Amino acid sequence: MATTSTARTTWQGSLTEGSGETTLVTSGAGTFGMTWQKRAESGSGGTNPEELLAAALATCYSMALSNALSKAGTPPTSLDTTVDMTFQPGTGITGAKITVSGAVPGITSETFTEAAEKTKTDCPVSQALSGVDKTLEVSFQG
Repeated sequence: MATTSTARTTWQGSLTEGSGETTLVTSGAGTFGMTWQKRAESGSGGTNPEELLAAALATCYSMALSNALSKAGTPPTSLDTTVDMTFQPGTGITGAKITVSGAVPGITSETFTEAAEKTKTDCPVSQALSGVDKTLEVSFQG
């Protein structure tokens, strides 16, 4: 069965002078402020599209890797995934670095790395972001 998830953004003013809020409607998990400054410069307070994409990719990647490992008969004890999404003003999103650490009893580091590499291209959000170059850093705890 298909599901639909909804987020809503309201924006007032110009790109550089304005501001907005994004609400995660479906989950009700929160409303987050946005400004161009938050997008173009690092810092805390508010969020930006790249951080939301990074969260989506990290979540989807973890779920897809867990599923692949479980289907192979070796469910993970834990997975920790971080995604760094890079935005260059004037150019756009220039890359995503996926860093995953996993504890998976019964497999080798090589098997974990193979599953992690396959998941980098197979998870649905990664597929949706196919135009974004992705790198992968893997750490295995056994």
